[in-house]
Amino acid sequence: MQPDLRKQLKVYNTLSRKKELFAPLNPPFVGMYVCGPTVYGDAHLGHSRPAITFDIIFRYLKHQDFKVRYVRNITDVGHLVGDADEGEDKIAKKAKLEQIEPMEVVQFYTDRYHKDMAALNVLPPSIEPRATGHILEQIEMIEKIIEAGYGYESNGSVYFDVVKYNEDKPYGILSGRNIEEMLEGTRNLDGMSDKRNQVDFALWKKAEPEHIMRWNSPWSDGFPGWHLECSAMSAKYLGEHFDIHGGGMDLKFPHHEAEIAQSEACNHVAPAKYWLHNNLITINGQKMGKSLGNFITLEELFEGKHELLEEAYSPMTIRFFVLQAQYRSTLDFSNDALKAARKGYRKVMNGLRLAKSLEYVADESVEVNEKQAKNIESIINSIYRGMNDDFNTAVAMAGIFNLLKKINAVHAGNIPATQLGEKAFNDMKNAYITFIEDVLGLKEEIPNQFIPALEYILKDYAAAKDIRDYDKVDAIRSQLKEMGVVAKDTKNGVEWAYDEL
Repeated sequence: MQPDLRKQLKVYNTLSRKKELFAPLNPPFVGMYVCGPTVYGDAHLGHSRPAITFDIIFRYLKHQDFKVRYVRNITDVGHLVGDADEGEDKIAKKAKLEQIEPMEVVQFYTDRYHKDMAALNVLPPSIEPRATGHILEQIEMIEKIIEAGYGYESNGSVYFDVVKYNEDKPYGILSGRNIEEMLEGTRNLDGMSDKRNQVDFALWKKAEPEHIMRWNSPWSDGFPGWHLECSAMSAKYLGEHFDIHGGGMDLKFPHHEAEIAQSEACNHVAPAKYWLHNNLITINGQKMGKSLGNFITLEELFEGKHELLEEAYSPMTIRFFVLQAQYRSTLDFSNDALKAARKGYRKVMNGLRLAKSLEYVADESVEVNEKQAKNIESIINSIYRGMNDDFNTAVAMAGIFNLLKKINAVHAGNIPATQLGEKAFNDMKNAYITFIEDVLGLKEEIPNQFIPALEYILKDYAAAKDIRDYDKVDAIRSQLKEMGVVAKDTKNGVEWAYDEL
């Protein structure tokens, strides 16, 4: 790798609407906040995209020797049905239906979310705060916003005065929305709401008598607004101004727009330097989401139990599916797309097994081919260029497949290892293994304890071939295919590989 590639990382900043050279506020330290799940149901395929996207960003920044504090929250209060300021709390509603405590709902679905993330090989964040654990910080923030003149109390609830804020700072700077157009597009409230203007959003909501989740505050027994929690928790753990704020593009407005306004009003500084937003996973061109009822849970994907699924798809197939596209581009669900992802994943895993098995043996009779060695360096640099171009995993993956061709050629003996030279050989091997496992987070799905049994089956297969018992050979091949592997006859004997069909 060229020594200066670390300094060439560019990220697309939603705030500036362009790619910018990544320059942390306090290098080598990087603070990153990503909006996590509202835990009232199982994680679905749409949730996998931000989780995997920011896991890759987390991994790559660490690979580039940055010291990253990654904060991803759990929303366990304040997120109302329809993402609005009225209606039931999503978690409280689920608790009523199940006739259990809201925190039972939170714990149950948080545990299941963690299980799904572990299956996808998503690393845990550095800190995972919960909204209910930071009520005091949110109340303090509201008090500062009111003191600054941008918040007002109305019948026990507190709202952010968007119109007043917009007189001093532009509201809509992230999403590009125009407040005048928003005001024109909303009905006159005529005393029907506690808000002064429909564009205002809740900082604190007075709890109705039937509302389960409530806390004492200077204004009422109530609960914090959904947008406020992220502003309070990011400031607590990353400071008032930090490097990266991430999330799905569906959060740009109103959630992230509100965060910017709250933080500017309270702390007199924008919360993040760079705003990164992943695009959505769609079904037939429509956003996948619980509110639309068109989602497939990750568990359903792993088990193949959904009417839209032709079969089960493993966690690493899902991860590979997400990696195939640059995170800002749309990604449409289909069985064909997932089958193609599985094929690509297995090809990469076969390469990983080969890369780990390759050993360099010096041979003075073979001259180093400088062109081949430089080609290896060029391929590795192409992988870094892809990742440095706003974490473009699609471009990086193309480079990885080019590296895989070299690994296959060396394994087959078409390119002698010594022809590459020891440095190029080791660079090829180490880069492939490092990017697959450490940066892209892909791993083998056959447990290690199955390998001895698999090798035993292959011995049986080889013995059957030797005595020309082809019925048994076919039976073993069929058995292996059900396991997702194939037997391969090589110059070194019988080997197994993942079935790429």
